[in-house]
Amino acid sequence: MLHDRYAPPEGVYDELCQSPGSPRPHWAGVMESMDAVGRDGLLARAAEARRLLRENGVTYNVYSDPQGTERPWPLDPVPLLMDSSEWAGIETGLVQRAELLNLVLKDLYGPRNLLRQGILPPELVFGQRSFLHACDGLPLPDHALTLYASDLARGPDGQMWVLGDRTQAPSGAGYALENRVVLSRVFPSLYRQAGVHRLTGFFQALRTRLAALSPRQDTEPRVVLLSPGPLNETWFEHVYLAGYLGYTLVQGEDLIFSGGRVWLRSLSGPEPVDVILRRVDDLFCDPLELQQDSRLGVAGLVEAVRRGRAAVANPLGSGLLESPVLSVFLPAIGRYFLGQEPQLPSVTTWWCGERQGREHVLAHLDRLVVRTVDGRGEGGRPVFGALLSAAELEALRARVRARPERYVGQEQIALSTAPVLAGNGVFEARHAAVRAFLCAREDDYVVMPGGLTRVAGRAGDMVVSNQEGGLSKDTWVLSSEPEPVSGPLTAIPEGPVAGMQASLPSRVAENLFWMGRYAERAEGTVRLLRSVFKRRRLARELSAPYEQAALEALLRSLTHLTTCYPGFVGQGAQARLEAPEAELRALITDPERPGTLRYTLNALFQSAYALRDRVSGDSWRVLAALRDQSRSLVCAPGSDPEELRDPLDEVITRLLALAGLAQESTLRQTGWLFLDTGRRLERAQLSVNLLRATLVAGHEFTTEGLLMEAVLAWGESLAAYRTGHRSAPEMRRVLDLMLLEVTNPRALVFQLERLEEHARALPDTAGDGRLSPVTRPLTEALMSLRLADTGALCRVTADSGMRGELDQLLARQSHLLHQAAEALVARYFAFAHSQHPLDPGGDA
Repeated sequence: MLHDRYAPPEGVYDELCQSPGSPRPHWAGVMESMDAVGRDGLLARAAEARRLLRENGVTYNVYSDPQGTERPWPLDPVPLLMDSSEWAGIETGLVQRAELLNLVLKDLYGPRNLLRQGILPPELVFGQRSFLHACDGLPLPDHALTLYASDLARGPDGQMWVLGDRTQAPSGAGYALENRVVLSRVFPSLYRQAGVHRLTGFFQALRTRLAALSPRQDTEPRVVLLSPGPLNETWFEHVYLAGYLGYTLVQGEDLIFSGGRVWLRSLSGPEPVDVILRRVDDLFCDPLELQQDSRLGVAGLVEAVRRGRAAVANPLGSGLLESPVLSVFLPAIGRYFLGQEPQLPSVTTWWCGERQGREHVLAHLDRLVVRTVDGRGEGGRPVFGALLSAAELEALRARVRARPERYVGQEQIALSTAPVLAGNGVFEARHAAVRAFLCAREDDYVVMPGGLTRVAGRAGDMVVSNQEGGLSKDTWVLSSEPEPVSGPLTAIPEGPVAGMQASLPSRVAENLFWMGRYAERAEGTVRLLRSVFKRRRLARELSAPYEQAALEALLRSLTHLTTCYPGFVGQGAQARLEAPEAELRALITDPERPGTLRYTLNALFQSAYALRDRVSGDSWRVLAALRDQSRSLVCAPGSDPEELRDPLDEVITRLLALAGLAQESTLRQTGWLFLDTGRRLERAQLSVNLLRATLVAGHEFTTEGLLMEAVLAWGESLAAYRTGHRSAPEMRRVLDLMLLEVTNPRALVFQLERLEEHARALPDTAGDGRLSPVTRPLTEALMSLRLADTGALCRVTADSGMRGELDQLLARQSHLLHQAAEALVARYFAFAHSQHPLDPGGDA
């Protein structure tokens, strides 16, 4: 039996065993199924769960940690089980607590009877940064606290205690949903047989409630999810929930306040926003009336709420309810509002602003958990007195004495333990806590049946935060009868949902554009590197002057293509041409130098990560594999860079897969136009740069033949050339194929034709029949290329030794491509929205 060697520590409540070796009744059936799977089977299921999470891009970020970006989400495959009857009592207590906190919120930003009656000291309200004076008197609906999360822990006697309240932008519901999706796939039979309460109803209630908050009830409301952006620790959850609920994911820069309301900056023109589900903390939501240096919010958002033209969930200012000092007064508040104290007790708390509380905290500092009243001081994290040295305790004691009103002391509960599957397949007891989630309905609250369980990363550790290395668990509330399949939210959509074409913020379009450019730039760099490696091997084997000359020309072209100057063309270039290994290694592996392959791939990943809600599941899996492959592009000093040929081949294969998905699996909507425009612009510019660097200067006949072959290979056109021409490459035919062949998807003319089509299809409201600033240079470039005489382009001028007309044509093409790119950036990405004026009256 898997639990035979399971040994929870003494003196704590264990979720699995009521006595050593004896599972609790509601665990019996699940443990029998897991025993049947066996240790090896459980380890295989754990590996499968990690694979699903990795392929789905489930990540979180750890602040101030160089390894923290996009950390894989840690999920233990053993769920936490809750008996349905016990959960019913917890639900009742949670609903009561949510109702009570909702009344506190409405009172403190309204009549403030709690202060008038002396139940709350005024300094605990007005002295806190989390009390937003700008939000005083804002209109609030009956159940203003739309979302509420409570951190619960079980004490040694089995009693559930509330460790803390999350009221401004509660996080974790999306991760709880993802945990459920993964575990139901890893244990499909066990999940069905256990009769687990489903989570769907909670999210249906949330969508219904947000729609009801809209100030416009005569039309379908526009709801957006406001996120701080990709650097936020729970960015994946923002993306996931926006896609699941069918909302547009936005950042502060995507919204604008004008005419008394909030608008979404869409490429097709401003679109009114009715409801904002925010994941941005209170102070950062409005730089005009709250924290002025914030770049995460919307200037004017408070005014839009004040006028009743926008609803925000949760209401601005609700962060005040998260103060741990509130739990000191919550019993009295409960008696005042409800005539009863909270059914779920808070962990015992003492406020140091009161003499009795201060004396108790100072006398028992080594046994308490110390927090600031607003949660922002002391690094924003609790201080465990038991872990401090004598000197550290004395320093903390001095800080408390200096400003006692800023601190609270809380009893440290011996958290219950739950089984975790260790790496050797043995169950290990770890301390655990549960975050429960509630959503307001018309007249009460609905509780998510389960929640997000977090367990410590190591046995004996009391800290259960993911930021500190903890794991997560799915929480199963077991029902006595099978659960019916409910509602339309049973499937999790991947990528953008239908109907999102009109809602394309400028930020999203810009990231799509640069994602296309970076992908093409990386592919072009790898292709040229492969040609360089081939010429380098032959130059060493044959020791022929023409091979060395061709190699040096390709090395110089590599610098021009990547723009990693000085490289093989600047000062000291001759020495690097004679010994190119160090520069080649840097061009592949240096992640800090702009233009290198690693730098370009990292930029590609950053653009894609910011577009997580717009990238399909298959594309994300390709990107995840490409990211892993790019991390293997390391080369020891002094080693031969050709050792990286196989990894480079893998990189280009995945880049081609990504391009294929973009072409064959993406709706031809406005977003795709920007993605493909970026790709075509980059391919055209790379082609121009390569042709100028290799074929403009006259070379010895054999060297020139090798360079033409390299150009054709770079453009995936060598096989096509050999099929049509049995002779060695000739300049005129090569230029025809690479510049003017309209059926060649790598030819310059092909890129320009597609770019002109895209430019004409992009949103433009001028309506005067003239060419747009983006279309004009592309049309000129296309016409000048079509009018070019390839015979004249091939001629080498005797005095200069160069193909002057070819150089002039390519230089002009480069200038026009750059001009088109600048016009596109100015028109669509620089927030130049003057062509979409808003009605100052507010009803545009």
